[in-house]
Amino acid sequence: MEKLILMPVFLQILLTSVVLVLMGRRRIRAAKNKEISVAAFKTMNLSGANEQVIATSRNFENQFQMPMLYLFSVLFTLQLGLADMGYVVMGAAFVLLRLVHTFVHIGSNNVRMRFNVFLLGCVVLWAIWLRLVWQVLVA
Repeated sequence: MEKLILMPVFLQILLTSVVLVLMGRRRIRAAKNKEISVAAFKTMNLSGANEQVIATSRNFENQFQMPMLYLFSVLFTLQLGLADMGYVVMGAAFVLLRLVHTFVHIGSNNVRMRFNVFLLGCVVLWAIWLRLVWQVLVA
């Protein structure tokens, strides 16, 4: 089970890496097309960049917010010997929702859809943590 619980983690790392590459490509293209000056990258002032550059940059930053709480939950679950199919399924659901969130964010950027997917991912993450806290403190 310990190896299985890591599969969503690997997918989250792959997602973050793909967004990193896409962000770099979009930034380079914007700089080459003179949509943003290279000097803007000194302070990361992307206010003059196009929506795709900004959305992809924000999405990359998002990969180091709620997903970090998920990664910590996996570490604690493994350390405490609590890994089971429930954590695998919830972890997979969380990461798949992060994947959908990313597609929406760097694609159509439909704010309502993006928020709903983000919120659903948060609910799954809270369920993971509530279960973990319950198992540590009560069970």
